Amino acid sequence: MVVVTRKLPDSIEAQLQEHFDAHLNRTDTPLSANALADALRLADGVLCTVTDRFTAQHFAVPVRRAKVLANFGVGVNHIDLAAARAAGIIVTNTPGVLTDDTADVALALILMTLRRLGEGERLLRTGSWSGWRPTFMLGHSPRGKTLGIVGYGRIGRALARRAHDALGMHVQWWAPRDPKVDGPDDDGPASATRVDTLDALLRTSDVVSLHCPSTADTRHLINAERLQLMPSHAVLINTARGDIVDEHALVQALRERTIAGAGLDVYEFEPTVLPDLRDFEQVVLLPHMGTSTMETRVAMGASALRNLQAVLAGDEPPDRVA
Repeated sequence: MVVVTRKLPDSIEAQLQEHFDAHLNRTDTPLSANALADALRLADGVLCTVTDRFTAQHFAVPVRRAKVLANFGVGVNHIDLAAARAAGIIVTNTPGVLTDDTADVALALILMTLRRLGEGERLLRTGSWSGWRPTFMLGHSPRGKTLGIVGYGRIGRALARRAHDALGMHVQWWAPRDPKVDGPDDDGPASATRVDTLDALLRTSDVVSLHCPSTADTRHLINAERLQLMPSHAVLINTARGDIVDEHALVQALRERTIAGAGLDVYEFEPTVLPDLRDFEQVVLLPHMGTSTMETRVAMGASALRNLQAVLAGDEPPDRVA
C-alpha cells in the first residue's frame, strides 16, 4: 500500500493506482500529524510533499511498515533526515525536472520588481490609470545590472544563463562548495564570476537571487545585518525556501528603504504571509508557483513513482537523499 498525501495530476494518480494499492487524497486536504504517523505505520511507502512535516516523533512510532518517503519536490527540509535514517526509512526527492520552471519564475520576479510590473498591474485594475506620460512609473532596465546568485546548483545556473542571455545582466555567484556540473548545457555563462564571500556578493549586486537549500546553516542566511550590506537600489528575489530569509528583518529593511524591493515565491511562515509584506507596493508576491506547470508536476510525479517502485522492489532508488 502507498499513501499519497496530496492531490496529484490525474495521469500520475492513474499510474499510482495501476502499480500500487494507492490511497489518494481526493480532497487535497493536508494530512494531520496523526494521519502522517498512521501512514508510516500502515503503508509500505508514502508519497509526500513540502506541506507534510515529518519529525523525529513520526519515525518513533512503535510499529512501522513504511520503507520509503518519496518526496514530491527537491527540498526535504520538512523531513527529519537523521530520524529517517535511524528508522531505516529511505528518503528520495525529484531533482532536475523542476529546474527550468523555477528559473523562469525567478527571472519573471526580477523583471516584475525592476520594471514595477506588479505595481502597474494593480494600478490598472483599481481604475487609477490616467494614461501614458513620460515619467509615469519609471522602473529600471536589467541590462548591464549585476545579478548575484546565492547557491549555484542547477536552478541557480539556469537562472544565470537566462539573465545573461536574455536580459544582458552581469552574473556573479557565491556558494560554499564547488557546484556539480554535468555538461556544457548545465553550466552557467562563461562570463559568470565567483565571489569569495556572501557578504561581498551582497555589497556588489543590483539583484540578489536565492537558490540554496534550506538547512540549519542557511536558516536566516539573509538577516538584518546582511540586508544592510545590500545597496539601497538593490532587490532581493527568493524562489528557494522561505526560512532562508528573516522576514521580519526584510519587512524592516523595506520599511526603512534599506533595499528597494523584493520578489518572493516562498515564505518563512508559509502559507501565512506577513501582513506588512502585502502592504509594500515594491514587493511582488507569488503563491509558491515556481514549479506550477502541468509538464513539471507530471514529471515530478513520474520521478516520485520511479523512486517508489525501485525501493518497494528492493532496488536502489535513482534519487535517494537519505
